Amino acid sequence: ECPPTFGVSPTMVVGIIAGGDGALRRSVEAAEDSPEDGAQAMRDHAVAANDVVIGIAASGRTPYALGALREAHASGAGTVLSCTPPDESLREYVQTFITPLTGPEIIVGSTRMKAGTATKLILNQITTAAMIRLGKVYDNWMIDVQVTNAKLLERARRMVAEIADVDTDTAASALSAAGNDLRVAVVMLRRKVSFNEAKALLDAHDGSLRLALQTSDET
Repeated sequence: ECPPTFGVSPTMVVGIIAGGDGALRRSVEAAEDSPEDGAQAMRDHAVAANDVVIGIAASGRTPYALGALREAHASGAGTVLSCTPPDESLREYVQTFITPLTGPEIIVGSTRMKAGTATKLILNQITTAAMIRLGKVYDNWMIDVQVTNAKLLERARRMVAEIADVDTDTAASALSAAGNDLRVAVVMLRRKVSFNEAKALLDAHDGSLRLALQTSDET
């Protein structure tokens, strides 16, 4: 979800599942029983000190997830475990626990229901907050949306019109002139500058739209 929504590289937020990508479509239950496979996945992805690894294990006991977290911790990465019951013995290599109080499942013996839904909400909160901190959002607009279809083009035009306070035709023209780069289009309109000047302003502020829109005496 992160590349099309926030314009980041597919390598920034990576999902790893026991059993590989095929397990997303056909269950490979036994794959989660190997802590070494989890550790190997961390090595395969060259996890290091600049990374954060979030283990997902509703039970808090899944060997694959725990093996991955132990290896990630040994590599200097930040470690988080999303689980329902926290296990204090894991603090040796888990720095942060996220433990939603979901209560008993309606159907006994499954964690794919309430616990699974809660996990999805947690992951959405984490990635959304991270993207806001990275400057991928201006007020409540997702300004790095990738214009890859007609729906997203129309959405980008509306955002440019709202942020720059112009009509939709003017927004559409600016967005086209900016090569569908929403940030550049907004700076062109708000600062009344050319494409190259808008790019230079954004580059000078590490891509921050907010800073690029400030007047000279404010910067």
